[in-house]
This record gives sequence, structure tokens and C-alpha cells, in this order.
Amino acid sequence: VMDYLKLAVAELGNITERQINKMMDEATNDGLPSFLANSNGLVSGLMITQYAAASIVSENKVLVHPASADSIPTCENTEDHVSMGTIAARQALEIAENVEKITAIALLTAYYAITQRMQLFKAVGMTADVRTRLAEATFKLYEAIKTANPALAEENFLSTDRFLSPEIELLRQHLPVFDALAKQYVD
Repeated sequence: VMDYLKLAVAELGNITERQINKMMDEATNDGLPSFLANSNGLVSGLMITQYAAASIVSENKVLVHPASADSIPTCENTEDHVSMGTIAARQALEIAENVEKITAIALLTAYYAITQRMQLFKAVGMTADVRTRLAEATFKLYEAIKTANPALAEENFLSTDRFLSPEIELLRQHLPVFDALAKQYVD
């Protein structure tokens, strides 16, 4: 059962990473800059966060190998088939933690993308107020992300190249808050 769970959770991470990629690729993100970089030159935008998400997905692909595919007789060969279920359970937990990291990167990426989309709207004279442009649930999530990560409230956060690992970890720690917020809109 844990081997099946590993596969399902790893696939959620894989799908989420593909969403991150779509938001960062200027060929697929409907007019946003590559890697959501606010300027050219030394600013790399979120390029490295996508690398990190992709490497975590790759790690999950190694961890998803079925532990039940291997069995070593134990107990003086009286137990000739051992499920290795505890190994699968440990790996399932590790994969779940990895998917939390990927999800936090996706939330950061989405925040950047929405903010930049609003800047594009403003530049062409369109309404650029996130309160009116986003669905209520999306707006509340956008605001919750900003509250969870104070660096995003700074005016120049888009053009500041900085170490994002602490910010991603903050968002990962707030996943239960975001989940509770989302549940208000289900049903």
C-alpha cells in the first residue's frame, strides 16, 4: 500500500513542478518574462527555484521504486518473504515532505506571476487591482502568501535577487494555513 501511495504522491509533485515550469517559460506563460525575472542582466528571477523543484521531482522518482520489489529472507530463513513495508512507509513520508517543498515553490512562483501580470495590466492602462482581478479564493490565497512571507510585501521584491530558501521554507510551514483557506471554498 505504501508503494502505491509513494507513486501517487510523487506524481502530484511531478504535476506541480510542470505548473511551475509553465509559469516560468515565456513560451507558455502568456507574456510574462522568462523565469519571472523582473529585469535582464544579473537578475535570475525564479530560475533556480524551478531547478530545485525539478531536482526534487527527480529525487522522488528514485524514492518511488517499490520497496516491495525486494525481499530478503529473515529470521533464520523462516520468514522467506518480507514486505519491506517500513521502508516504503519511510520513503512515502520523505516523498510527501518533498512534495511540500515543490508546492511551496509553486506558491512563490504563482505569487510572482500574479504580481507581474498586474504590472503588465497597469502598464497598458487596464485595472490592476488584485482584489477585482482575482477570484475571491485566489485573492485570499495571494494575501495569505504575502502575510506568510514578509519579503513579498516589500515594494521591490520582484527586482531583488536574494536567497529564497528561507522564504520557500516559510511557505512550506504555512501549507496547513493555505489548505484550511482552500477548504472554505470547496463544496
